[in-house]
Amino acid sequence: VDAFQAWCGPCKTVVDLFQRIRNEVGSNLLHFAVAEVDSIDALEGYRGQCQPVFLFYAEGELVAVVRGVNAPLLQKTILEQL
Repeated sequence: VDAFQAWCGPCKTVVDLFQRIRNEVGSNLLHFAVAEVDSIDALEGYRGQCQPVFLFYAEGELVAVVRGVNAPLLQKTILEQL
């Protein structure tokens, strides 16, 4: 989940990375979503940050968090979690 604030919008530069990985591993294993933290109370703790935050969930549980646009770290985290 790309957790973003309304003033900066979702991180469009990472979409290509997620799509490439999803194509490599199969569409049933990886899902990408965006969530505006300003409108979701459960994400209140991510408000006021000036960098994107990527939340990784498995079976409904938060399993990893990556702060900032770091493509190698995002890819590593995705592959580790899969």
